[in-house]
Amino acid sequence: MDGIGHVIAIYKVALVVVLLVVIFSLGQALYFMMTDKDDDRRTVWALTRRIGLSLLLIAMVVFGIWMGWVNPHGIGQ
Repeated sequence: MDGIGHVIAIYKVALVVVLLVVIFSLGQALYFMMTDKDDDRRTVWALTRRIGLSLLLIAMVVFGIWMGWVNPHGIGQ
């Protein structure tokens, strides 16, 4: 694997890690929503963090497509 291959591998691992953190943050918001009956600041913060991480994930995917590291394909191609 050449130098760029390592960069692509690290990029793809980072994509998966960010996706898992987004899912964890969503679960955390659900937990806070169910347990915090009077105060919903933690729920709002978890959902705000999830939105920010989702935007980061979208930006990373767009960057990967632009660099040629991710190849999108249509259904049935």
